[in-house]
Amino acid sequence: MFQAVVDPVAGNLALSALVACIPLAAFFIMLVGVKAKAHVSAAIALFVAFLVAVFAFQMPAHLAFLSGLQGACYGAFPIVFIIIMAVWFYEVTSVSGRSEDFKSLFDIVGGGDIRVQAVLIAFCFGGLLEALAGFGAPIAITATMILALGVKPMKAALAVLIANTAPVAYGAAGTPITTAGNMVASGDASVALETAQHVAALVGYQAPLFALVVPLLVLLILDGRKGLRDCWLHALVIGASFAIVQWWCSNHFAYELTDVCAALVSLGVSVIFLKFVKPKNVNEARERFGMAPLHEAEATNLPAVRAWMALVPYIIVVAVFAVCKLGIPTLLASTDIKIPFPGLAGNVLNAAGADPGTTYTLNLLSNPGTMLFIAAVLTTIVYALFTNKGMFKITLGSSFKQLGQTFVAMRFSSLTIVLVLGLAYIMNFSGQTISIGQFLASTGAVFALLSPMLGWVGTAVTGSDTSANALFSSLQYEAAQSNASLSHVTPDLFLASNTMGGVIGKMISPQSLAIAAVTTGETESNLFKKVIPWSIGMLAVLCVLVFLQSHALSFILP
Repeated sequence: MFQAVVDPVAGNLALSALVACIPLAAFFIMLVGVKAKAHVSAAIALFVAFLVAVFAFQMPAHLAFLSGLQGACYGAFPIVFIIIMAVWFYEVTSVSGRSEDFKSLFDIVGGGDIRVQAVLIAFCFGGLLEALAGFGAPIAITATMILALGVKPMKAALAVLIANTAPVAYGAAGTPITTAGNMVASGDASVALETAQHVAALVGYQAPLFALVVPLLVLLILDGRKGLRDCWLHALVIGASFAIVQWWCSNHFAYELTDVCAALVSLGVSVIFLKFVKPKNVNEARERFGMAPLHEAEATNLPAVRAWMALVPYIIVVAVFAVCKLGIPTLLASTDIKIPFPGLAGNVLNAAGADPGTTYTLNLLSNPGTMLFIAAVLTTIVYALFTNKGMFKITLGSSFKQLGQTFVAMRFSSLTIVLVLGLAYIMNFSGQTISIGQFLASTGAVFALLSPMLGWVGTAVTGSDTSANALFSSLQYEAAQSNASLSHVTPDLFLASNTMGGVIGKMISPQSLAIAAVTTGETESNLFKKVIPWSIGMLAVLCVLVFLQSHALSFILP
């Protein structure tokens, strides 16, 4: 029987915490310093964590190995499964050709104003892509679309990087939040779900603030003060409608669909608003962008039937999740299979003398990935039946072929997540995480200010908010629980803080910068110089917000 302790290195908490940071330092050094691939960096960090667990934290080697194996299993299913299903769901719309019609909707809604169109594409459509695909897809696709409008490459890159900030927390069907819940649930699926729902609700009191402001920032980047003066009300309507729905869905609906609903409602509200309030000085703006005046511009025509069919996938996914999450959640959860992990269960205790979560839950039906799979199949069937006289062809065979291609395309990203989860589990079960957490707890109330920085660093380095939550969720939770000055606040607040910190760190991650650079032809270094002030500024706002929520504003939290 192995029981973790918080100060195994010379009986000193600070020294033990310092040693516990070595695997994380190895990961960041390999990724940033050596510039190794993410999966290589994760593999090396995993090995370092194993060595630290065995030689510094006195964990038997076979238990350390099994801890990493359980983490890898959880990384593969459900996390990687959810992500692949989300990407495949979007690819179904792409393979069918219907995604082009969806893009055309934004041209129609924008009414010829490039600035409004760009905000809708970068923010609303980008948010929808982040909700369903993530992993750089929103940046690549929306940057290409904005360039096609006539926006200069640097402005297009900055616009999509900053616009991508708002939806990341609930991206890939809420995977970052799902991961956070599982990391602190000690293997109890019901606790994991309850924690994830609470964290999602808390993020709903943070993310909407940024969602409200981001369209205004995108507008400022695109057309400076003139653009802000002419279109600020439209940007505010887009942001406010997104923010309101984001708050409501995260607190009262299925958090996995928060960004899907927010993006679609924001688009719908914008359509209605633009019918009554037109942007000012449209032709002057088009001239600054080097475009022909509005009356000479070609109008985009999209038949109502095709517009409706372009929306079908998103209607289906909302309906499937609504039935599964609100109609039959208990029935689906009753099919979960709980598996005490062989060789690990009953042989490992945390520092408090409790099971750290050695039970693996196989949730085949209650998994969001399964719901996305069903939605993708239903979408394929609908599209196969209604081809618009053969214009849009898709079969179940071609759809499943795309699924196989998605598995191949995502293999290295998937491997990275599996390895990072293995790393996180070794650190958790061996006591490395709680040592760091206990040390951070000694900072008192200041920890609330520092908390978002961990998520920011994690995502900035890994490119994934999911990975950042896998790395730091347990640390955040343990630190908050051990901090006497924060006893009046739920530790879940700091899981939300880590998630939101990761959201802001996304725009400066090497992955995001590389994708934006390739798409626009700019260099990563120039993009980094331009975007880092925005990221630091948002991080400062978030740090202050979390500090206030942990003290003066704690009464407003769910």
